[in-house]
Amino acid sequence: MRWEALFADMEAQLAAGRLADVRADVAELARAERASVTLAARARASVGRQVRVLVAGGDAVTGELVDAAPEWLLLAMPASGRALVPTAAVAGVDGLVGHAAPAPGAVESRLGLSHALRALARDRAVVRVDVGGTELVGRVDRVGADHLDLSDVGDATGRGSWAVAFAGVRVVRSR
Repeated sequence: MRWEALFADMEAQLAAGRLADVRADVAELARAERASVTLAARARASVGRQVRVLVAGGDAVTGELVDAAPEWLLLAMPASGRALVPTAAVAGVDGLVGHAAPAPGAVESRLGLSHALRALARDRAVVRVDVGGTELVGRVDRVGADHLDLSDVGDATGRGSWAVAFAGVRVVRSR
C-alpha cells in the first residue's frame, strides 16, 4: 500500500512538471509570436477604428483609420479630409487593437508610399505636405522612386515646384 502511494505521488509530480514545462513553452511561443508583430499589421487589424497618430516632431493626427499598408496609414478626419502618414514618420499610435491582421497578400504588400502618392497625382488633388514642420501646398505632379514633385498651385509658370524626398514627408493632407 505504501509503495502504491509513493508511485502515485511520483507520477503526480512528474505530470505536474510536464504541465509546468508545457505552460512555459506556450508562454515562450506567445512572446516570440508577439515579437514578430509589426506596427503595420496591428494598424491593418485596426481599420475602421478612431486612432491618434503621433508623428515624428510632435504633431498628432486624429481620425478614423481608413486603410493601412506596410509603408503608410490613411486617416479620414471629419472636418478636414484625409491624411496620408508614412509609417517611417510615425512615432506612436493610440487606439490600435492588440492583435495583428493576417499577412497582406502579394499585391497589398507591394502598395508602397509611392503608390498612394501616385493616386493623389492622378486625381490632381491639392495637398498640404508637412515636411519637417514646414507645410508645402500644391499638386503632386510626379512621383519618383524616393521623392515627389509638388507644384505650387498659384504658379502658372511651373517653376514653383518642390522635389520632396519621401524621407522628409511627415503627413500629406488632402480634401
